[in-house]
Amino acid sequence: MRPRWQVISALGVFEILAWGSSVYLPAVLALPISRDTGWPLPWVVGGVSVGLLVSAAASPRVGATISARGGRPVLALGAVLLALGLAVLGLSPNLPVFLAGWVVVGLGMGMGLYDPAFATLGRLYGADARSAITTLTLWGGFASTVCWPLSAFMVEHVGWRGACLAYAALHVCVTLPLALLFVPSGAGLALPSARRDEPLSQSAGERRDFLLLVGVLVLCSTIFGLVSVHLLTLLQARGETLAAAVAFGAMVGPSQVGARVIEMAGRGRHHPLWTLRAAVALTAVGVCALAFDILPVAAAMVFYGAGNGILSIARGTVPLALFGPDGYASVMGRLARPAQVAQALAPTVGAVLLARMGPHATLVTLAVLSMAALGVVPLLRERGIDPHSGRHI
Repeated sequence: MRPRWQVISALGVFEILAWGSSVYLPAVLALPISRDTGWPLPWVVGGVSVGLLVSAAASPRVGATISARGGRPVLALGAVLLALGLAVLGLSPNLPVFLAGWVVVGLGMGMGLYDPAFATLGRLYGADARSAITTLTLWGGFASTVCWPLSAFMVEHVGWRGACLAYAALHVCVTLPLALLFVPSGAGLALPSARRDEPLSQSAGERRDFLLLVGVLVLCSTIFGLVSVHLLTLLQARGETLAAAVAFGAMVGPSQVGARVIEMAGRGRHHPLWTLRAAVALTAVGVCALAFDILPVAAAMVFYGAGNGILSIARGTVPLALFGPDGYASVMGRLARPAQVAQALAPTVGAVLLARMGPHATLVTLAVLSMAALGVVPLLRERGIDPHSGRHI
């Protein structure tokens, strides 16, 4: 097996390109696509929602496959599907074909974004995967930093179609070889239980914790999905200029990375549930500060970004701590579906709230959701993992 740093670094580059060419793609390409083709902008932006819904539908099966066979074949197929879907986007002659391309991209997202990558690390390293997951999210935090300027450069020089085709080529030439050459197959790993693909939510306590964790992730994903699309509108409704709103929004990315660095510096000394609690609390402070004007906007963005940053870590490490490494990939697949559905639908829900209730009521709704998540988190119980049996103690 390759050294851990090589595996994590390869997955880190994989995640940067996977996120940058899927979820983050419309932020730069949507307007040029709409202007060039005449397709309605909401439909162009809605492509990513289509992708997230397809990814959500595929996630449980993806998790079960990683649990049974390891992550390498799944990640490799994800790279191929991302390349194929992006090629369809770049060559699409009309809107239906464009949206069909997002269906293919969505399958690639389901096999190539954080959840399958976390599941792969859990499959490889078992209860010792926490530090690997944390380091991977640090890599992934640079996806927008790397790919937004890259996308803008390509749109300027080769157009949006050329940008999609270039990303397709990067998946064939970079992410696919990374998955095949640097990610161990995991096929021969002996996990603690005889049934690696058996879901772990067996006891009443485990089922309870699983449902509570689903609730927290759905609430947080709804907030993230709405804010990521409508943040500039919400800030301008508060009286900020477009330039100021963009500047404040740009603070989210560095805050995410900074919070992940702090979490990594802790070297896993605290239970992952404390990471989840901190993530939800920071998110709630940021959202409530915007809704009720209790902090400067810059401070609200820092709190929100920090919370969202370490939530990605908690999303991978909390299930490992609560349910153990045995069947972890299957658990991740089952957790991913409701969260991704919520994230996919949130922008549309946000547009309806903005149109019918106004920006302030929308912010108050986000604040209520954040407080609800903050109320659910304490109900999750801390458990450790026996490294020999792989079960919680």
